[in-house]
Amino acid sequence: MIVEERMQTYINSLNTGNTLFLDTLEKEALENHVPIIRKEMQSFIKTLLALKQPKRILEVGTAVGFSTLLMCEYGPADVEIVTIENYEKRIPIAKENFKKAGRETQIKLLEGDAGEILQTLSGTFDFIFMDAAKGQYIHWLPDILRLMKKGSVLVSDNVLQEGDIIESHYLVERRNRTIYKRMRAYLYELTHNPSFVTSVLPVGDGVTVSIKQE
Repeated sequence: MIVEERMQTYINSLNTGNTLFLDTLEKEALENHVPIIRKEMQSFIKTLLALKQPKRILEVGTAVGFSTLLMCEYGPADVEIVTIENYEKRIPIAKENFKKAGRETQIKLLEGDAGEILQTLSGTFDFIFMDAAKGQYIHWLPDILRLMKKGSVLVSDNVLQEGDIIESHYLVERRNRTIYKRMRAYLYELTHNPSFVTSVLPVGDGVTVSIKQE
């Protein structure tokens, strides 16, 4: 845990929750061990949406559609979301959740490898949420940058890897070293690329907020 547990528990105790549908979906996802964004990330994203008021959102990593529907619910009434998912077993569940929420006309789910799909997208997005295979963030970044305009916001979740990111390479489990190396490269690029102004925050498992400058 990045933030001390007692402090995180207190912060989450202040959370007022979401809609009944989202709260039910969150409970079901957690019971079925489906990874969804944490309470603190939910609040953070809702705040960013209120600030930015994005009309067009891109999400990389749909899972069962919880974060997609959260952004749809708390974004502008006419927001349009394109979301990408590669895990076949979760795609029909996400589609069914979009339908149950009455949001299927606002959400376009693209099925397949995010790296391949991103290359086919055109136009720009006001808000991009990255929450998929962490080791691929650095590889997807050129296309992500292409899909942003001046003022577009890029939010990347789970970037501090439960604190492993600050450890020596040799202290990280061998099976995690590739992701560790790529995430450090991704964080360096976000914070040193002149196209971005980026903040790295210890929210949830670590999040970056990057604003395109040109």
